[in-house]
Amino acid sequence: VLVFVSVVLALAAVYLGFGPPVARQRLRRLEGGGVDGADWRVHLVRLATPLARLSAPQDEGGASPLRLKFLQAGIRQEDARLVYFGLKSALPLLLAGLAYLVLQASGLPDLTLLLWLCLAALVGAYLPNAVLHLATRARQRAIFEAFPDATDLMLVCMEAGLGLDAALSKVAQDIRLSCGALADELHLSLLELRAGASREQALRHLSLRTGVPEIATFALMLRQADRFGTSIGESLRVYSEELRHKRMIRAEELAAKVPTKLLFPLVLCIFPSIIMVVLGPAIIRVVRQLLPMIAGTA
Repeated sequence: VLVFVSVVLALAAVYLGFGPPVARQRLRRLEGGGVDGADWRVHLVRLATPLARLSAPQDEGGASPLRLKFLQAGIRQEDARLVYFGLKSALPLLLAGLAYLVLQASGLPDLTLLLWLCLAALVGAYLPNAVLHLATRARQRAIFEAFPDATDLMLVCMEAGLGLDAALSKVAQDIRLSCGALADELHLSLLELRAGASREQALRHLSLRTGVPEIATFALMLRQADRFGTSIGESLRVYSEELRHKRMIRAEELAAKVPTKLLFPLVLCIFPSIIMVVLGPAIIRVVRQLLPMIAGTA
């Protein structure tokens, strides 16, 4: 059954990818003469839409936390939800079918084979979650590493006489070379401000889109400074020093973990090689001298 379902899904993918040319031309005309680079995305969404209905939640409220995870990972396409749930529906079947094709000739017992098929299906079900989690962590780490420099640049701009909105615009332009993700988030906040949103709402959305605790604290600090009338420059000065100190502590923490992480490669890979190089010739010489003596005494 798994092999049959896998073959049917593969044929459906081939049909949708190389389907009737009239349908593809009509779709391109509806898109305004879409380029070939976006054509594969259209076919992927068309393929994932019926599969996504098998695992996607019916209500939109259940999809809002997932939408937030997509935003934190830098994925803003509207069709990302369909592709995500389509992969969660198709990968368990595909991996289980592939595992069956690989293991059927190995002569394993039926119970062991079923266990491996269940394990492959479980890996396929949670693989999109793991990929999304890793992408989110990588993006959040990049934003955290570049955020102290952004606050220093913002402090310099405000001390030069710029307002907060102009300072954010300048930082978004200059920080793009080192961290495009942070520049995009700041640019989106500026667009919200220009669209009429309040500064408090834009900063709250910035902290939600990034998911970085330091940016949430930064947004809270600016909201409090704006509400109580305190100096934003002094608050930025103190907070930028705290961010640099926190970044240094995190770098020291990662450096302290290096000897522990190197322990297993040293024990498993390097130490046996050193022992063979150092003691190998001595062992060979001892064996060559002792074996004739033992044979002569015997």
